[in-house]
Amino acid sequence: MKSLSRLILRLTGWKINGEMPSHIQKCVILAAPHTSNWDFFYGRLAYFILGVPVKFLIKKESFQNPLGGLLKKLGGIPVDRGRHTNLVENIARLFHTQKQLNVVITPEGTRKLVKEWKKGFYYIALKANVPIVLGFLDYDKKEAGFGLVIYPSGDFQKDLTAIETFYQDKTARYPENFNLSPQNRLLRKQRAS
Repeated sequence: MKSLSRLILRLTGWKINGEMPSHIQKCVILAAPHTSNWDFFYGRLAYFILGVPVKFLIKKESFQNPLGGLLKKLGGIPVDRGRHTNLVENIARLFHTQKQLNVVITPEGTRKLVKEWKKGFYYIALKANVPIVLGFLDYDKKEAGFGLVIYPSGDFQKDLTAIETFYQDKTARYPENFNLSPQNRLLRKQRAS
């Protein structure tokens, strides 16, 4: 898959920028911005190229079609968004049972515009005592990769500010659906004043 993934990215003009730190065996990987199904495609290719084994959270409805088996083989973990399932506790517990585990989470939780990111990724990392690695896609530069590593301090707002600052210059496939895009940041400031 590594060679095929590298070929596909080269043919589509994408490149990898940044690597997963080699000393990290367990982490939550943020995948942002997330505004298109293409995000999964390019992101998964990058993980194959970099040799990073991942599990990823995805709505359970995605598994209810012929591609469901493939999603599981690629590392998919079904999430029932319609009811309370103690997801944070369950994923944190999963980290304690594995020697190596990288769980990809889209903090937006959907491809649509959201005012605020969901906090589950943070509390999973905090409870599991693992770092948060900032994975990204930038459609303007056609880059996929990894950036900062955040060790949760317990001060969500402080850590979120550092995370959001990192993503502010990343261009989503559909910028109007990314709450950190320049136009959406401007709208948030206007609403706050």
